Amino acid sequence: MKLMQQGAILCALAILSGAFGAHAIKGKITPELYETYQTASYYFLIHAIAIVVYGLFYRGNKRETSPWPGYLFMLGIVLFSGSLYLIVGTGIKSFGMITPFGGLSFIVAWIGFGLQSRTFI
Repeated sequence: MKLMQQGAILCALAILSGAFGAHAIKGKITPELYETYQTASYYFLIHAIAIVVYGLFYRGNKRETSPWPGYLFMLGIVLFSGSLYLIVGTGIKSFGMITPFGGLSFIVAWIGFGLQSRTFI
């Protein structure tokens, strides 16, 4: 599956996640856990959109670029948002040890995107 398609599917899932949080769990968990859930959903959506944008960029510049920033955005979603969702769903705060690896994945993906795009500006 291509990056734009994967990103679009992830965008839809991020919207579903946000709606679920707003309508199904708000008020049923502590405000602290709800804030954690909102953070997970926010970063999920932002980086799903980033995958779509990177997919557009990659499609137009395949010979000169690599898909790895798009895949690192995906990894970041799994590690960052996924670990926060696990904290909310299980109450096990030690899943928070995974979260920084997702953040690092996002950072490296953005740097990679920037480095690849600088030759096209």
